[in-house]
Amino acid sequence: MLPAALMLGAAIFTLAAPQVEGFQGGVKPQPAPPVESPAAVKRNSRPESVAVAPLNTDEASDGALFAYEFRQPQFVIREIVIEHDSSGRGKITFQRQGTSIVEPLELSAAARTRILQLWEALNFLDSDTNYQSNNQFPHLGTMWLRMEKGDRKRTAEFNWTHNSHAAALIAEYRHLADQAILVFDISVARENQPLNAPKLMEVLESMLRRSALSDPKQLVPLLQEIATDEHLPLIARNHAKRLLKKIEKL
Repeated sequence: MLPAALMLGAAIFTLAAPQVEGFQGGVKPQPAPPVESPAAVKRNSRPESVAVAPLNTDEASDGALFAYEFRQPQFVIREIVIEHDSSGRGKITFQRQGTSIVEPLELSAAARTRILQLWEALNFLDSDTNYQSNNQFPHLGTMWLRMEKGDRKRTAEFNWTHNSHAAALIAEYRHLADQAILVFDISVARENQPLNAPKLMEVLESMLRRSALSDPKQLVPLLQEIATDEHLPLIARNHAKRLLKKIEKL
C-alpha cells in the first residue's frame, strides 16, 4: 500500500520550487490552468454558483460528519477542505493564488461507498491510532482527517503515513478534490476563458488515464454539454466527444 503523501503528485498541487527527486510512483505535475482572480482573498461569487447546502440535511444521513483538510502554502492549491455527511453531500473549499473558492460537492454513489467503508475500517472515533509514520515530510503538506457524530469528535493530523486504510482514504479525497477543482476550472473557461478549454480537456484525459479522478462517470453530463457548446473551440468539443467514448468503456 502506497503512503498517503505519495498522492501529492497530482497536477493541481504543483510546487513553486522543483519537485522532490526519487518520489517513487509519482506523476510529473502539470501547471494548473490560469484563472483570473484578484490578489485579495475572497469567496467565489460566480453568478451561476448555487448556495452551499448545510451538511447533514439529507434524510439518509446518520448524523455523522466527515472532513479532510490539506495545507501546503508553497503549492499552487495551498489549502483544500472537504466536508460532507454520510449521504455524500457537502462542500469543498480551496485556495489558489490568494483566492478562496467554495463550491457545493456531492459524492457519487461509488465514491461515497468507498470513502465510508474506509472510515469504518479505520474505526476512527473509537481509535487512538497515530497515523503519522516515523518519516516526516512536512514540505509535501500536512493532512487532517476529522469526524464527528453526536457529541463525539476526533481529529488526526499527519504528513506521511504507512497505515493502509488512512493512505487509501487520503487518496480518495485527493481524487475527489482533483476532480472538483478541474470541474471548477472548466466552468471558468466556459464562462470567461474559452481558449483554455482545449488544455483542460488534455488535463482531464491525463487524469482519466492515470485513474486520478474520483468517478469519471460523474463527468458525463458536463462533457456532453462541452461537446455541443459552440462558444468553445472545435478542438475542445471534439476532444470531449472522444473522452465520452472512453468513459463509456469503463
